[in-house]
Amino acid sequence: MISLLTGIEADHDLRCGLAGYLTEVSAAVGVGAESCAVDLDHPASAYVALDARLPGRPDRDMALLWDERHGWAFAMETHSGEDLLVLAYLGGDLVPPPADVARFVAAIESAGGSLAAPVPPDRRTDLSDLKARLLRYRRDLWSAGVPPLRLAG
Repeated sequence: MISLLTGIEADHDLRCGLAGYLTEVSAAVGVGAESCAVDLDHPASAYVALDARLPGRPDRDMALLWDERHGWAFAMETHSGEDLLVLAYLGGDLVPPPADVARFVAAIESAGGSLAAPVPPDRRTDLSDLKARLLRYRRDLWSAGVPPLRLAG
């Protein structure tokens, strides 16, 4: 048994809301939920592997990154296993509609990458507000036939 005083229900709400949101974002950018991973440490973060390749870097994998401080970023994998190289930040809302994220990806792809040095926005928000906004996307993933997202770590 786990005591309810551990805060596990708070992590459960965050995980369920983030999982539903990532499922919709991944569909909007043309990949499946199997391309997503979440990390519930603070700050909470997520990774979405993209099928996209940039013309100047056809040998590099691309990904979307999300965290609760900076929101969405378009990033390029490195060959060395180091942190991903962020090419652009979406900015604005921490939980934008999935269609807005898809337009962001399309704009980066059509530009062939970032046009300016990426500067991370600092969009800190109250965790309870963030959870409430993510919970709008919550759904019963298992009954919908969608595989559960992988937890990073």
